[in-house]
Amino acid sequence: MSQAVLSDWKRCSEDDTAFLTEVRAFLGQALTSDLREAGRDTVGVHSELPACRAWHQRLFERGWIAPAWPVAYGGTGWTARQRMLFEHECAENDAPILFAGGIRTLGPLLIAIGTAAQRQRYLPAILDGRDLWCQGFSETGAGSDLAALQTRAACQGDHYMVSGAKIWTTGAHIATRMFCLVRTRHSPRPQDGITFLLIDMETPGIKVRPVISIAGEHEFNEVVFTDVRVPVENRVGEENEGWSAAKLLMKFARSNNTTSGLLRRVLRRLREFECLDSSNESRRRISELECKLRAFEGLELRILAQTSEITAVQSSMLKTLATELHQKIAAALFDVTAFAAGEPARRSASASDPPFAIRKYLATRAASIYSGTNETHRNLMARSLCN
Repeated sequence: MSQAVLSDWKRCSEDDTAFLTEVRAFLGQALTSDLREAGRDTVGVHSELPACRAWHQRLFERGWIAPAWPVAYGGTGWTARQRMLFEHECAENDAPILFAGGIRTLGPLLIAIGTAAQRQRYLPAILDGRDLWCQGFSETGAGSDLAALQTRAACQGDHYMVSGAKIWTTGAHIATRMFCLVRTRHSPRPQDGITFLLIDMETPGIKVRPVISIAGEHEFNEVVFTDVRVPVENRVGEENEGWSAAKLLMKFARSNNTTSGLLRRVLRRLREFECLDSSNESRRRISELECKLRAFEGLELRILAQTSEITAVQSSMLKTLATELHQKIAAALFDVTAFAAGEPARRSASASDPPFAIRKYLATRAASIYSGTNETHRNLMARSLCN
């Protein structure tokens, strides 16, 4: 990790030095040039699948695949500071970005409220990478107003029969399983009557249709369910009470779907191109982004290191600040590389990268929408201040 990053927090202790030495030795040995290239070229929420699987396996074999999980379930026992240092080292070394909905969100949910049988069945396959999980929440008429969802599930003895459709389902074309919200009862209060199900993507009746983003990436999908049979034992929580499970899962997601480590990756690319536009305005803009990122890192660490559970307001704060800063850094990268492309006399060998900057800029346009729009999160934060 660069000294600039370390200087944002407390001074590097002996424990930090020993930890970083161990991490750097592992990354130096485990990250091949192909994996580094895949990580460096990632513009969306995860790297190409082969790189994801290879990097997942190496982290699993080292025992470092789920740093935030309890040790009893396969976690590392690292402090919040160590987890953050590790993520930043991965960013500095262009490690692939994992397709890790199971690690980041579903695993913690099952640890918190799943049955013993569900934990025994699903957690090992999340850890070793056999199962890749996608999230089936949004629908064409239910985005930020998620409680308006209409995908139906009728209980028929020992199974549910699911019909309907989900949209913007990230990674559904590569996922082996989905955690999904369905409606099992209509109620005056739309949050009532929602049930949380775990669905095998190989189940008959599931059709995945690609949705190509404006960045030209195939990350999103529409998933259509036609009489899909889901065992009752795959329900998380009680029938009609899935809203509380969804809120808990989204609290996990919002606190870690855009982290300072991810932002460091983009800012690092921006620093590489800084020489292409060395105007005072460009230098001022980049320095301002660096200061904002350091401030966010401090906030992130304070929240993650607290002994109490992260609150919904804190997760909304992290999500809102991180995604908007992500967009600002991506916009600056786009502007700097566009300047280079428009000034042939000032191009350098690295200026051949504008396509990455364009794709990154376009890919981050959705950052302030996913996991609930930032306007919705500001309303949630404002309500908490009024109560």
